[in-house]
Amino acid sequence: MAHADPVVSVRNLQKSYGSVTALTGVTFEIQRGETFALLGPNGAGKSTTIEILEGYRDRTGGDARVLGIDPQKGGVAWKARLGIVLQSTGEIGNATVREQLSHFACYYPNPRSVEEVIAAVSLDGHESKRIRALLGGQRRRVDVALGIIGRPELLFLDEPTTGFDPEARQNFWQLIRELKREGTTILLITHYLDEAAQLGDRAAVISGGTVIAQGRIDEIGGPDALTPVVRWRDDSGTKRSERAAEPAAFVAELHARVGREPDALEIIRPSLEDIYLDLVGAHENRAQGNSARENGAHPQGVSRDPEETIRP
Repeated sequence: MAHADPVVSVRNLQKSYGSVTALTGVTFEIQRGETFALLGPNGAGKSTTIEILEGYRDRTGGDARVLGIDPQKGGVAWKARLGIVLQSTGEIGNATVREQLSHFACYYPNPRSVEEVIAAVSLDGHESKRIRALLGGQRRRVDVALGIIGRPELLFLDEPTTGFDPEARQNFWQLIRELKREGTTILLITHYLDEAAQLGDRAAVISGGTVIAQGRIDEIGGPDALTPVVRWRDDSGTKRSERAAEPAAFVAELHARVGREPDALEIIRPSLEDIYLDLVGAHENRAQGNSARENGAHPQGVSRDPEETIRP
């Protein structure tokens, strides 16, 4: 359900570093209580985008509003409404886990219980250890704990589960679901597409500094991208693939055509990962083609499998 005032509003966001352009016009909104996933390959502009929204980096152009405030002008009271888990903090402290969390809790008007947060990030039994003595995955959990201790209205998560084992990831996902139930709005950057599918309400895919697709997790990419794919190998040994809205009927047609079940037959219902790879791959191919044409070269298409003939 849309709200009149989104928690995050980004319009034509741009960022350049001298002659290097990092963002070329990023636009999206995040409504209150949503978990919004920002997806894209390394160097696409994801971290630059959230650093601008967090107030760490100034934009070159466009408009941004976070909790109704321009992040370039956000003061201490505004920052206290945010929770931030950076991709890497680089800090290995001498304080214990409990000491660090207790210290950070003092910065916020309505912090969570330190013991509650320790349990939420699965650091029970480690609360009296010095942070510098923790393993990498355990230190990452401290980062997450520091991000949620202040009971933020908006939580930024930049690759939050890097270094987590499978059980810790599941526990973290449950924590995010609980925060969402409490009304916390979450902006999630992750390379784990299953994480985005599990936690996200909507997502935007960034490639080359621009948004190439956005929408609900179960609708992103559009109807064509969500259409099942039938794959088989023909009598010449060539791999073939075709999208089919009714795959069972298409397979029956193939069976009737060759008089038997085709070799290496598969019916694949595209996952978020499949759709993401197709979107990013198509955008990168177009970018390479445009660059080649500008340089007078003849662009060549790139296929994920040179043996496969694909009909859209």
